[in-house]
Amino acid sequence: MSPANDARDRSGEALTLTWPQDDIALVTMVREREMNTLSVELLSELDEALTASVAGGARALIITGQGRAFCAGAHLRYFTEGDARIGTGSFALRDHYLQPIATVFDRIETLPIPVIAAINGFALGGGCEMSVACDFRLMADHAKIGVPEVRIGALAGAGGVQKLHRLVGRGKALEWILLGSHVTAAEALAHGLVTATHPAADLMPAAIELASRFRLLGPRAVAQSKMAVRMCGDADLFTARNIGLEALAMLIDGPEWQEGMNAFMEKREPRFPPLLDDRPDGSPPPDAPKSRKRR
Repeated sequence: MSPANDARDRSGEALTLTWPQDDIALVTMVREREMNTLSVELLSELDEALTASVAGGARALIITGQGRAFCAGAHLRYFTEGDARIGTGSFALRDHYLQPIATVFDRIETLPIPVIAAINGFALGGGCEMSVACDFRLMADHAKIGVPEVRIGALAGAGGVQKLHRLVGRGKALEWILLGSHVTAAEALAHGLVTATHPAADLMPAAIELASRFRLLGPRAVAQSKMAVRMCGDADLFTARNIGLEALAMLIDGPEWQEGMNAFMEKREPRFPPLLDDRPDGSPPPDAPKSRKRR
């Protein structure tokens, strides 16, 4: 990806990385004619954008699409026509295409900042899987989401089956997966798959408003909390409790902890240091929120 308007912006074949606010990063998938399918270029550029978002000082990252689709899933031409970068046959497709998809989605889950999917249109197959790897999902009220791979003799192999089961429960996940459903925004909201739905014109302002709320929160505390929630999903209750204790211990007496405690005692808003104190381009970190007296 090559630099665009400023040192932190990026513009590639498949997506752009921009900064609608100084500490909010926005990834927009821009191959709208191809419904933002998961091309090799998109996977590579998304991986770079995840790294650049954290390095650039983002408190939160928004991912959205351009055109009718958020992301319509796998680039099916790789399966029907082949690609020299991937090879042919089931094992080549698994190792050189499907596994890289899962790896990038895992990176979204483990990124130390909150990731918000602003689902502007169809989020199907791998597009749904990308969105459920995000921490929050905001959905345009006309959009559709789902893993309809059974309609073409396949299944969702990059985590969609497992994550839907956890997010909406076994019964509803079986219904949507086995029937290959295109789920409406209203139904997705009713079953807890998405955080909120909005008219299309309000989707991006709502995503930016949500992202801006992390500005007043400790970025290391947010990162540790995100990690603890993710790790506790696979743990028994005793282990999960210890994960939380260890996460808290990582924060105690650190600069963020001290600022939070001092702000509480002084009855003011905290001014937390950024997650990363230095940027690769040498520019200063985002301004800390101004101190405001509590009422």
